[in-house]
Amino acid sequence: MKFNIRGKKLKVTTPIQKYIEEKLGKLDKYFDEPENLTANVVIRISGIDQIVEVTIPAKKVILRAEERDKDLYAAIDLVSEKLERQVRKNKTRMHHKNIRPRLEDFNLNFEKDDPEEQEETIVKRKQIEMKPMNEEEAILQMELLGHDFFVFFDTDNGTTCVLYRRKDGNYGIIETK
Repeated sequence: MKFNIRGKKLKVTTPIQKYIEEKLGKLDKYFDEPENLTANVVIRISGIDQIVEVTIPAKKVILRAEERDKDLYAAIDLVSEKLERQVRKNKTRMHHKNIRPRLEDFNLNFEKDDPEEQEETIVKRKQIEMKPMNEEEAILQMELLGHDFFVFFDTDNGTTCVLYRRKDGNYGIIETK
């Protein structure tokens, strides 16, 4: 696996870089072609917390995890464990659907903080490539991202849908006309 490691308000030193590569390198065993994947790692500071955000874009899925801790190395350990749990948890679904990880472009330019701004404004904007998939694949993608909702193009009915997690733990779908 290749690594793209950036620091915000923090200089990424060689020991930190080697530790990240060692920890995230353990995920290689879960992929058929790990040499075609790039792990995008952003390390930032918020107050006294060290935040580690990892995104691994593949052709059909995007693995993403974020952890914070007062100790940077502990945050790296937590985020690598979280990603490994995501992969193991969804291993049977991914195998059943023959989802093969491959590299794609992914933009990490998000999050603008302006503490002086009082009005309600859009503080984060993302552009996503909406890939055709069925409901089961959308559930898998949402679980891998760790989000409560997911927008996808449903191949079964040919519409754009929003999959969301209900308070009772089940899923709901909003279909467009």
